Amino acid sequence: MYDLVIKNARTIEGTRIEIAIQNGKIAAIGEKIPESGKKELTLAENQYLSAGWIDDHVHCFEEMTLYYDYPDEIGVKKGVTTVIDAGTTGAENIGRFYELAQAAKTNVYALVNISKFGIVEQDELADLTKVQSRLVAEALAKYPDFILGIKARMSKTVIGENGIKPLEMAKVIQKENGDLPLMVHIGSNPPELVDILALLDEGDVLTHCFNGKPNGILDQQTDRIKDFVWEAYKRGVVFDIGHGTDSFNFHVSEVALQEGMKCDSISTDIYIRNREKGPVYNMATTLDKLHLVGYSWPEIIQRITTVPAKNFHLTTKGQLKVGFDGDLTIFEIRNEEQELVDSNGHKRIAQEVIQPVKTIIGGVIYDN
Repeated sequence: MYDLVIKNARTIEGTRIEIAIQNGKIAAIGEKIPESGKKELTLAENQYLSAGWIDDHVHCFEEMTLYYDYPDEIGVKKGVTTVIDAGTTGAENIGRFYELAQAAKTNVYALVNISKFGIVEQDELADLTKVQSRLVAEALAKYPDFILGIKARMSKTVIGENGIKPLEMAKVIQKENGDLPLMVHIGSNPPELVDILALLDEGDVLTHCFNGKPNGILDQQTDRIKDFVWEAYKRGVVFDIGHGTDSFNFHVSEVALQEGMKCDSISTDIYIRNREKGPVYNMATTLDKLHLVGYSWPEIIQRITTVPAKNFHLTTKGQLKVGFDGDLTIFEIRNEEQELVDSNGHKRIAQEVIQPVKTIIGGVIYDN
């Protein structure tokens, strides 16, 4: 007898399946599972099931003051089974974050900020003495199952007078530690986006890819994607949404899509202020915006499951496969109007929205 059997399920592609979970792992998948479960969950005809949603850019170390939130408020309660905190903490305070994260129902991981205290202040990379490769290596060695990579925020308010130097230091740290994943935040210049992208390699993650700033991917004079951006995209730099308070623009994402450039992964950059006051609110609202722009639901689900799992080496998450973690999201696609607002205040009306109804983490069911 399995711990949990989910019946009458279907994927967003329309495939009918049943799933059994045992000891927190997916134990069986098939059109029909004859064995019973200690618990059984039968989905309604209008409900879909996917691997658990992964948000690869959040801020959820609750003891910070600038950018913070609580993992379960942005995770399990919102249909998200796994969150990756993107550089809120550095080597000096990630231990405390690790302690708090263990109490969450949501799976919590972290990218360690290359600045040793993380985002205690907005300009954490203005003083390069705070970037110490030895401390980063020690943190990685101490928390190998918690820290998935490193984060560097490369925009004007963060780097002070240091230009591209912090990113050069981040790339050295990356190479010294086995080419671990690197996420780079972009925004206002300096540094120039062309110089940032010149340093990024295949697999490096560029977050805030569809921001509406002059230093973004869109040439605001020609209304086309910049040539050097296309070069980075084609060589495998990962383009991540990172919606956030200031970093998602409908028009930029639409122009990119019209030209054939799609984001690789979808994340929220959520923290308590933009969760409570918008424009982010939750993962589902960010997904609604990408669907309104023109992404199909199947490719949206892929960008919050298999893609982030691959990018950050979460080898037992992101897919509906035997042996993978029993993390699942059950959701509905509803035909209803909803006003959506981007980071620059532009409003659009969606006719179809996604709504998580149950979150399953390690085989435990939580209602949304």
